[in-house]
Amino acid sequence: MNFMFFLNSAALGVALAMDAFSVSMANGLKEVKMQKKRMFLIAFTFAFFQFAMPMIGWICVHTIVTYFHAFEKLIPWIALILLSFIGGNMLKEGFEEQSEEEEKQVGKGTLLMQGIATSIDALSVGFTIANYNLVLALAACLVIAIVTFVICWIGIEIGKKFGMKLANKAAILGGVILLVIGLEIFIKGVFF
Repeated sequence: MNFMFFLNSAALGVALAMDAFSVSMANGLKEVKMQKKRMFLIAFTFAFFQFAMPMIGWICVHTIVTYFHAFEKLIPWIALILLSFIGGNMLKEGFEEQSEEEEKQVGKGTLLMQGIATSIDALSVGFTIANYNLVLALAACLVIAIVTFVICWIGIEIGKKFGMKLANKAAILGGVILLVIGLEIFIKGVFF
């Protein structure tokens, strides 16, 4: 392991974390009074999935590569469905009347779906790191996870700050962000 290995892994982490950053920002928009413990849980969830998905991809490359190729075509569809569902729910909540004191948290199930949806494309990174041995693959995935955690924390902070300014429109904006991310993943995966 050298400096270039860490630099490449960090750059890969930044690229992979952009969807999670946007969703973290949407979560911050929705829950402007979020406590540090909850921010940690959300950032950790995204970091965990950004660690796990490339490792799963790496394992698939080294074991069941033919099955993974068939599954890879479904990745954009899965991301689109999950993010559209979550984003649609946020839009619905945004248009419903809600008192200022009634601030809904992102539920654990929704957070889990967000983590999967924003990291499922990272399965393909398993091909990128396929030539790494197990130790290097784990190290690369750990760097990706750390970068994702930091980026998601920043996303939540930005979302909270703008959520205060946007008041009741924050859930609508968050829902739109999730729908756009779902479409972006879908269009990139299917057409490019």
